[in-house]
Amino acid sequence: MFKHILLPTDGSNLSEIVVEKGIHLAQSINARITGISVVLNDFGYESDISLNFRLESEERNKIRAEGYLSAMKQMAQGAGVICDVVLEVGDQPYEAIVDTAEKMDCDLIMMASHGRKGIGALLLGSETQKVLTHSKIPVLVYR
Repeated sequence: MFKHILLPTDGSNLSEIVVEKGIHLAQSINARITGISVVLNDFGYESDISLNFRLESEERNKIRAEGYLSAMKQMAQGAGVICDVVLEVGDQPYEAIVDTAEKMDCDLIMMASHGRKGIGALLLGSETQKVLTHSKIPVLVYR
């Protein structure tokens, strides 16, 4: 059975539910978890956006992500589940999720399905779909 679950979180309501369910699953099968939050490098190579603004925005997003991960760690500790956390910064959250799962020797990724609708789903796809496509380990999608 699974012994190490990666739980990505972005702080959304569905993501918070998945964190709770993932901790419960880990508790029931005596697994440990690693929480990950990926801070987007939103501005890419835009030269007309000041460096100070980009750095301040990234710092605010890191603080927010650290809050999500701290809450996960506290919830896991309350349930008696071993929990590590990882904060990544990048352009592609799915890559950070898949890479972290491999680096941390996770044997399951459990994540929310946010499901973009309409044309957005066709053009952009969801991070969940990208993880499903690129992961070599099982992915449990919670809806």
